[in-house]
Amino acid sequence: QVQLTESGGGSVQAGGSLRLSCKASGRDVVTYALAWFRRAPGKEREGVACSSNMDYSSHYVESVKGRFTISRDDSRRTVFLQMNDLEPEDTGVYYCAAASISVCDYSPGLYDHWGQGTQVTVSP
Repeated sequence: QVQLTESGGGSVQAGGSLRLSCKASGRDVVTYALAWFRRAPGKEREGVACSSNMDYSSHYVESVKGRFTISRDDSRRTVFLQMNDLEPEDTGVYYCAAASISVCDYSPGLYDHWGQGTQVTVSP
């Protein structure tokens, strides 16, 4: 069993930066794809960024490309999301998730393990 715990959320003004961290416990995550999802107020949960466990490639939803960077340190069982040039539209609860898949996919049902979420609020 994998337990995921996010940290690093907060409130910033537009144009600011935040770095989210997600620490895994219980077992190694080297065989898991690790992803960040978010749920904006009144919207469905959406995948934001994913790190493949097969080739460690990174994938991003179009709206965050060039602003967000996902990285992972399997030795520390941690995945990060560096968020720069934040926009009010980035506001939401951010969740990290782990899936036993080789290729990144943002279908929530593929993810076996979820964190509790961390709030990100971006003001104009």
